[in-house]
Amino acid sequence: MTVAAVPRPYQNYVYAYPHKTSYRPLTPRPALADLWRDEARHALSLYLHIPFCEVRCGFCNLFTRVGAPDGLTGRYLDALDRQAHAVRDALGERPEPRFATAAFGGGTPTYLAAHELERLCDIAERVMGADLRAIPLSVEASPATATADRLAVLAARGTTRLSLGVQSFVDAEARAAVRPQHRADVEAALGRIRDAGIPVLNIDLIYGIDGQTESSWRQSVDAALHWRPEEIYLYPLYVRPLTGLGRHIDPAASERDWDVQRLSRYREGRDRLLAEGYEQISMRMFRRVDAPPQGPDDYACQTDGMIGLGCGARSYTSTMHYSFDYAVSMREVRSIIDTYTATSDFNHAVVGRAVDAEEARRRHLLQSLLQAQGLTLAEYRLRFGSEPGRDFADQLGLLADRGWLEADADRLRLTPLGLAYSDAIGPEFFSPAVRSAMAAYELR
Repeated sequence: MTVAAVPRPYQNYVYAYPHKTSYRPLTPRPALADLWRDEARHALSLYLHIPFCEVRCGFCNLFTRVGAPDGLTGRYLDALDRQAHAVRDALGERPEPRFATAAFGGGTPTYLAAHELERLCDIAERVMGADLRAIPLSVEASPATATADRLAVLAARGTTRLSLGVQSFVDAEARAAVRPQHRADVEAALGRIRDAGIPVLNIDLIYGIDGQTESSWRQSVDAALHWRPEEIYLYPLYVRPLTGLGRHIDPAASERDWDVQRLSRYREGRDRLLAEGYEQISMRMFRRVDAPPQGPDDYACQTDGMIGLGCGARSYTSTMHYSFDYAVSMREVRSIIDTYTATSDFNHAVVGRAVDAEEARRRHLLQSLLQAQGLTLAEYRLRFGSEPGRDFADQLGLLADRGWLEADADRLRLTPLGLAYSDAIGPEFFSPAVRSAMAAYELR
């Protein structure tokens, strides 16, 4: 059999499916009470989104704005509180919803002042009913906002994981990524996090930055390892439209040369972490083998629902994924945030995409196969009454022919080479309808 040409390794980071650019305005807007009426709610995930940062990194295409003038954070929390009350009313009491995990993301949640973080936790606990001290709570932070008073609030309210976006310990690389910071400030922030006693520290690093070499990459990885973080994420740099780097990318630069460089840095970082007592969880995630466990063993992102609060958050039921409007450009993001803070009626889903049985199969397969432990065949059979090898024969056969997939009686699992190509594998499983919607999405 002739194997098709190997695709480029860096195409699309599949952290959720269907992709948000396939969402469209919902007409008519469904009531949240109707969307959640028949849903399982014994192991929900709660996500609160804070769309503010002190600076926008050159690679960032997340839904966030720089700064929050004129009391905007207070007005945003007011809107978040109104939304939380509407969502909690829609969930009802029969049965009472229970949360298995919680996370504060963004943006930068620690952009909020300490007293505002207290209020954020109150919304999660007193309005939504999530017991933050009894479930895993993950919070994202930046070095500049990881201050002692903020960390004290987070630790006291039950934060079990703090993820710090470092990206590079080399000052010149940080400047190249349009992330102005100094290593001394990063190290000081890491010291404060350890002093706060939050059980799990994650450090994010990025490879593929302009001017990065094998030596400078090793310097960043070793600097992270000095702190023995429980988790380390290694992210490939992407240059997306409408981002800071996207506006200045050199069109003459060889994309394939960049692919080779990023693959080399990935392998170097992976091998270094494996040699230092970390296990690979996915292409990006590495966990120290003696790290404390995070979350209940029976929580499954493939099947359990998510409640997202905030204008950049997504919510998932078994048949509908929904959110608010999405944009990258600063002007559009500011407009969407202003609309959100002025909203009084949060009883309906605004933007989203229906998830039918075929899309549910694709989502389950992607969220399983792109993890190092792979897809458990028995779970797939129990949920869908079919075989993944039959439902996705062409795609899985191609992966096997490339040497990217291995199988046994219990599961399908990516090989080490397959994991390295996760960002090429994911898009191969997108449905034609999702591909078409993504292609038609108007960037703004």
